Amino acid sequence: MTDSPNERRAYTRVAIDLPVEVQQGGSSWHQRLIDISLGGAATDQPDVWDAQYNEPFTLLIDTGEAEPLELYAYLQHVEAGRLGFKVDHVDRENIDPLRRLLAAHMSNPDVLDTELRQLEEQAEDEDD
Repeated sequence: MTDSPNERRAYTRVAIDLPVEVQQGGSSWHQRLIDISLGGAATDQPDVWDAQYNEPFTLLIDTGEAEPLELYAYLQHVEAGRLGFKVDHVDRENIDPLRRLLAAHMSNPDVLDTELRQLEEQAEDEDD
């Protein structure tokens, strides 16, 4: 028996509908965020999608704050009008806005605290 995608996820995904600008090189697509976690995000797929799948993307999420939440990600899958991105890393400037966004939409803040500790441990392991 195989695990479902939700059972394999390291971080809880939260459904949030926000504007997101997906950038790659000189290209830019205006999309809608479908869901987000500490490790990934999903957006709708634009009608014209001519991106380079093996190159990194920048996701600029309009959270209503002065500056957009900026995430660096790689495309993991395209299915049924949905793009799934794996977040490559979160800069120190963006971890607090990401935490606030997730906390505002999660029913259990303890889960977020546990996942943030896991993310920090993973980053420390990668630095060693």
